[in-house]
Amino acid sequence: MNHQQPTQDLQAYLAGSWVVERTLLDRTSGTNGTFTGVVRYTRNPDGGLDYREDGTMHWPTHSGPAFREYLLKPGSGPESMDVFFPDGRPFHVMSFSEQGNQDKHWCDPDDYRVSYRWEGPDSFSFTWDVQGPAKNLLLESHLVRIDAGRQS
Repeated sequence: MNHQQPTQDLQAYLAGSWVVERTLLDRTSGTNGTFTGVVRYTRNPDGGLDYREDGTMHWPTHSGPAFREYLLKPGSGPESMDVFFPDGRPFHVMSFSEQGNQDKHWCDPDDYRVSYRWEGPDSFSFTWDVQGPAKNLLLESHLVRIDAGRQS
């Protein structure tokens, strides 16, 4: 277990493009799916990052292109960022710190819990555990920096 602070400046760490591989499990039905694509964290004029995810979703009932967007704003310290939906509603706090790497979001009637894991200078993952009356999902995402090791 790495007990040191993995990154002191989360925004600088995230900025750029990442390959994302996500597994999706519906624990109620036992259905498995995947999402493969690219995540871009782009600096914006407000001092935060725009998150854009583009890729292909494979699910037994549907396969095709998929995307999502979020807005990240500076958090309480440089090691965290506040994540918002595109319409400005707060979503959760992102951090790799030992005290702050887990958060939750209540989306009535479902409970979303996220856990972030720093895996090195060019790799991290996060897991969403979604539970509610109609949902019992586990979504695990692994991101690897594109052009890792290249100096820009």
